[in-house]
Amino acid sequence: MFTRRQFTAAAISFLAVPSLASAQDAMPSATQIERQLDAAPRVKVRPDQKVTVREFKRRPELRRMAPSIDIQSINFAFGSAQIPRSQYRKVENIADALERLLQRRPRTKVLIEGHTDAVGSAASNLALSERRAESLKWMLVEEFGIPRRALETVGYGEEFLLVPTQNENWRNRRVTLRRFDDFLRH
Repeated sequence: MFTRRQFTAAAISFLAVPSLASAQDAMPSATQIERQLDAAPRVKVRPDQKVTVREFKRRPELRRMAPSIDIQSINFAFGSAQIPRSQYRKVENIADALERLLQRRPRTKVLIEGHTDAVGSAASNLALSERRAESLKWMLVEEFGIPRRALETVGYGEEFLLVPTQNENWRNRRVTLRRFDDFLRH
């Protein structure tokens, strides 16, 4: 049986810790996305350090320096890359942020990174993460009019887990948006 003190502590911790469902539904606003992507890179890249798109995708140390935001709230069905209509408003937030960013910085390039958890084979997770990134790009371009030239995609599968576990973990199933135009050779 709980004492009054134990009951009060349990009630406070229950109210203070967001539930899994609300954490998964927490979508950054368009303003938050825009602000994160508009930030300066963590390190200024000299002209002789600039790379191609392909090189940028392969170099985690460069990607970590680029302004980015993890979007964990777009919920894909297990093993699916299709973005359900229920997620439309969340994608609209991303589109609004990208549209405003592109108005101020027309040469903006954003990498859409797909990530999975570690359940399943590495090969199937890699393919799934690539399809999820492409799915988001398709929706941003076709449904919201974001210029195709502003978006690149890549899938990393289970390579960059936020939560190091071989079990299912929703935090690892995410899309990361990363602005990388400052890193590209022109």
